[in-house]
Amino acid sequence: MSYLALARKWRPRRFEDVRGQNHVVKALQHALERDRLHPAILLTGTRGVGKTTLARIIAKGLNCETGVTAQPCGVCSACKEINDGRFVDLLEIDAASNTGVDDVRQLIDNAQYSPARGRYKVYLVDEVHMLSKSAFNALLKTLEEPPSHVKFILATTDPQKLPITVLSRCLQFNLKRLPQNLIRDNLSDILKEEGMEFELAGVGELARAADGSMRDGLSLLDQAIAFAGGLGIKREGVEEMLGTVGRRTLFEILDALGRGDGQALLDGIHKLDESAPDHAALLNDLAAALQRIAVLQLLPKAGDEDDEPALEPLARSIAPEDIQVWYQIAVLGRRDLPWAPDPRLGFEMTLLRMLAFRPDGAAPAAGAPPAAAAGGRTQSAPGTPPAPGRAAAAPAAAPKLAAAAPVAPAPVAAAAPITVAPATPPPPARPAAPPRAAVNSDDPWALRIEAIGLDGMTRQLARHCAWVGESNGTVHLALEARTKHLLNEERRLAIQRALSAQTGSEISLNIEVGGATDLLSPAAADDKRVIERQRAAEAAIEGDPEVLAFKEAFGATVRPGSVQPVDGK
Repeated sequence: MSYLALARKWRPRRFEDVRGQNHVVKALQHALERDRLHPAILLTGTRGVGKTTLARIIAKGLNCETGVTAQPCGVCSACKEINDGRFVDLLEIDAASNTGVDDVRQLIDNAQYSPARGRYKVYLVDEVHMLSKSAFNALLKTLEEPPSHVKFILATTDPQKLPITVLSRCLQFNLKRLPQNLIRDNLSDILKEEGMEFELAGVGELARAADGSMRDGLSLLDQAIAFAGGLGIKREGVEEMLGTVGRRTLFEILDALGRGDGQALLDGIHKLDESAPDHAALLNDLAAALQRIAVLQLLPKAGDEDDEPALEPLARSIAPEDIQVWYQIAVLGRRDLPWAPDPRLGFEMTLLRMLAFRPDGAAPAAGAPPAAAAGGRTQSAPGTPPAPGRAAAAPAAAPKLAAAAPVAPAPVAAAAPITVAPATPPPPARPAAPPRAAVNSDDPWALRIEAIGLDGMTRQLARHCAWVGESNGTVHLALEARTKHLLNEERRLAIQRALSAQTGSEISLNIEVGGATDLLSPAAADDKRVIERQRAAEAAIEGDPEVLAFKEAFGATVRPGSVQPVDGK
């Protein structure tokens, strides 16, 4: 007798054997128990999660000789023939091979005839999204009002491609991707039944590689059994078979990065080269490991048995802000890998970026390269805010940054400060009051507002007023019409009292809304300066030689709104 693949041998025969799809199983069981199964059912989900399996169990429940039931006996001739794939009234149709309207018309014509053996004639249409538009249209009427002895079970991995007219005629069930621990436990149970020795860590590697598909996990288990040659499923053998030996070396590389040990980092890269790895997959694994480390750092109780033992010590030894920056670098490095001269060089450059770049103000790790240890220049990762209380050194000349993908993922600045990593952390700073807008020293009214110590909405009213003049003990101000809502008697009197206290004599204040439109208030002057600085920043980027070179070479563009002027420039 020929060998039967594990995916077929261990296919669930009853609803109770289906794992990870309880939300679907419960609904189908209740429908069968009450003989109220919808005439058209749509099962959706990725490959290997149980669509065909559920369809066959439904067919058994409908045609079992004990009657319509959610618990088919499995021993009657109908159940056995469905298990063997030879039941005449279960018609499995591959829509990828029968896409045309003629195929559907033949199906419709045959549906009119009563079942040959069973109680119901069940049509299982796999990959139904592959049908042509005319085929779907031909099927609509039969789907909506099928003969009483016909049930349609449609299965697809891509429900978005189905016409809404088809979706509205079906009862839709979405099957979930299976979690790694569930696949691992199922593979372990099967190995026990098969009487084979195994390491749980090796089975876990198979479950991880299955990527949510039980059928893929069983196929990989078949391959691992053949690879082991009867010696049992070991982690080393599974990693060698899958080409994932380098995953453990990644933890050594992360440890070297945490210590700032460049030589150990290069040793790890060379060790990876010995197994000719898939560098794109390594970057994916690296990003996944960094994500789990971040979870363990911020939510220590969120760890589970599937976590690698090496993650916990790394979570304790590496600063959380470094993990956040490295994750961003890993994800962007994976995105930019096709643009690298060679995948290996792109992978190595990603790791070197992790070694070189740290968040603003972060002290270098022990054993860091000389540039960092001696106060060398490091630039914060894109989107990482500077640490509170740390000042950035102003550069002599602004660094030039590329503006567009695939080279630079972050918003482009006209001028960004290069932070200098201090040899020792500075003492903690006192909490500072919220910053105010810079005062225009050329505007006497703006200076006077600061001098009289106004605050809150009263200060906002004064800043939106322009100085008109002073005569006979009366100060005249003109308020912008768009901010007239700021004016009320209480605030006017507050400004009047502050001016009187400053001069030592009684002063009357008159505020005219919309008057002297040719004069600029301090607030309007600030707005004008901001607009001018923004335009200057955008012009600087657009005229930058390196930006122009990227535009010419890659067709890059500066993302609108990504250019921001540097404060104080």
